Amino acid sequence: MNVRNQLEQREVQILSPYACMSAQSAGRRLPEEPCPVRTAFQLDRDRILHSKSFRRLKHKTQVFLSPEGDHYRTRLTHTLEVSQIARTVARALSLNEDLTEAIALGHDLGHTPFGHAGERVLAEFVPGGFHHVRQSLRVVDKLEKDGQGLNLTAEVRDGILKHSKGRGPILSDDPSVLASTLEGRVVRLADIIAYVNHDLDDARRAGLVSSRDIPEHLLAALGGRSARRIDTLVRDMIETSMAAEGREILLSDGVVGAVEDLRDWLFEHVYREESVDCEFMKASRMLRELFQFFTDEKALRAHGGRRLAGDPLSVSVADFIAGMTDRFALKLYQQLFLPQPWKSL
Repeated sequence: MNVRNQLEQREVQILSPYACMSAQSAGRRLPEEPCPVRTAFQLDRDRILHSKSFRRLKHKTQVFLSPEGDHYRTRLTHTLEVSQIARTVARALSLNEDLTEAIALGHDLGHTPFGHAGERVLAEFVPGGFHHVRQSLRVVDKLEKDGQGLNLTAEVRDGILKHSKGRGPILSDDPSVLASTLEGRVVRLADIIAYVNHDLDDARRAGLVSSRDIPEHLLAALGGRSARRIDTLVRDMIETSMAAEGREILLSDGVVGAVEDLRDWLFEHVYREESVDCEFMKASRMLRELFQFFTDEKALRAHGGRRLAGDPLSVSVADFIAGMTDRFALKLYQQLFLPQPWKSL
């Protein structure tokens, strides 16, 4: 018996009957020989962690465009915070931590530079629109490893595809929007727990809001400090899910309402705040010009983009731009559209 078999047997012995067991995975799109020392979900986690797309997250906007301060979140630190929260919950509920971590680490791989502003620009040009969730799945299926993809398991791919909530209700009983595994549903809630707290923390650091601005009922329900709010939300998810006998991933009625109110408050006072939105308007204009420039396929290929067989040119351009970091996009725009100082030898 190899190490992987022992790990798979251990899962059956210690995990909840509602957990997704590695040995019961629906498999990969392309069959491959299993790893002798890692379960299928451990292998997926490692493939994501070592991917170029994952490394680029460190220079992609979370809330503030290319922040100069060292303590502001980026898309990478957001991803790590989601992973930490999700693993804590998964462990408490005896779910599969490896699957949970793989979904969490991969959930935002398709995010554009400049956050959702970049996403909205690409949606203007791509037939059928553009959404970072679908792009994250496209990254792991088709774009990584020079077009080979990562060949992840069906459960990780499903969790990535189903993690987003938009502005709608956090909880849903619609199976079409929920991950097929409880682990994927944990990540879905861990994502919003992470971002409402760290975005508020960053907004306070930036001087956009203060503790006095936050509605009193939200402080009473969730807590006045970031650590307290995260503790409140994580414990509530664990306790409410346990009360449902571990069959569902839930938040209590009072807490879910408070989280939705906090999210809506952040949209009004942070995400759409004039000084923040002004910079994203500039970034949006820049990305539109870059998109138009790269609709010349020769230019696209000359600067590192590529066409996959059967893809419309607009999709290939969107792939190229979505993969850019904030600083790469800014530097490339400067090189292409702004006069450069003369360099003499």
